Amino acid sequence: MRVADFDFDLPEELIALRPVSPRDSARLLVVREGATTFEEATVRDLPRFLSAGDVCVFNDTRVIPAQLFGVRPARGDSAEAAIEVTLHKREASDIWAAFARPGRKLVVGDTIRFGDRLAAVVEAKRDGGEIALRFDEFGAALDQAIADVGVTPLPPYIAGRRAADEQDERDYQTIYAARDGAVAAPTAGLHFTPELMTALDARGVKRETVTLHVGAGTFLPVKADDTQDHVMHAEWGEVTADVAAHVNAARTAGHRVLCVGTTSLRTLESAANDEIHAFKGDTRLFITPGYKFKAVDMLLTNFHLPRSTLFMLVSAFCGFDTMRAAYAHAIAHRFRFYSYGDACLLIRKAK
Repeated sequence: MRVADFDFDLPEELIALRPVSPRDSARLLVVREGATTFEEATVRDLPRFLSAGDVCVFNDTRVIPAQLFGVRPARGDSAEAAIEVTLHKREASDIWAAFARPGRKLVVGDTIRFGDRLAAVVEAKRDGGEIALRFDEFGAALDQAIADVGVTPLPPYIAGRRAADEQDERDYQTIYAARDGAVAAPTAGLHFTPELMTALDARGVKRETVTLHVGAGTFLPVKADDTQDHVMHAEWGEVTADVAAHVNAARTAGHRVLCVGTTSLRTLESAANDEIHAFKGDTRLFITPGYKFKAVDMLLTNFHLPRSTLFMLVSAFCGFDTMRAAYAHAIAHRFRFYSYGDACLLIRKAK
């Protein structure tokens, strides 16, 4: 399909710069596959759309302070240069794939110093503005150094309008985050509170967790004109054998699977054919209209960027025309968009 088909106009004032409080008071637009009208609720109403035995699948990745500000020392005729680095994906105990600005000021072999605490050498320059950095620390010591010098990497549509602060360290993390490695939050999960979790338990809804370490590539624009020409950045994920077995058993018993966020959905779908299997490794799964879903019946997700891979995914999940109408409804009724915004609950037809 043409990428331009996934474009839409969004008033800037609908881009949320802070989340609502409490988290589960965010508005919820309920969208059923093929529908032309939509129900409005709040996220704390989620349990009433589920039944005992249904399964909620959460992404337990934890956002790390992956934005680093450093200096490339002067070399030859080039003066010292300030460099902003956003880590993207860990490739070895001392190597990270990253995006650097301004990347044109870097060549292979350059050293970037992040204060007195940390330094890295540019190992490679790649397509799409990506670089590989080899740090002077490794393993747990590198993790600690990044924690010491890094800051929370807010999405560009927020960072362009205000600086990150201490509140973001709390707001831009799910309450169930457990495994360090993401450089962007699985934002649908930001709506969950202990009270909402208790309400799901009381409803008899089962909870399972998968991991997908969300990369900075999630914010990159799709530059191709046709969706078939776009290449996704790899992200590391895992579905354990126990989780696969529990979700398969629920599906066999006729219960539904709700993924909290597109990252949970992409992880499960990466592990599925006729049933879900244990999975551990990189995924580049790119879901566009025409994709045949194998494992997921419902999706809780935020409202996404125009022309983004995530808007393409939700269009595949509930139908292109339905999602265009749903987003038009959300804009007309002043729903808040993007990472700190409101949510929608997408429900596919029973097959």
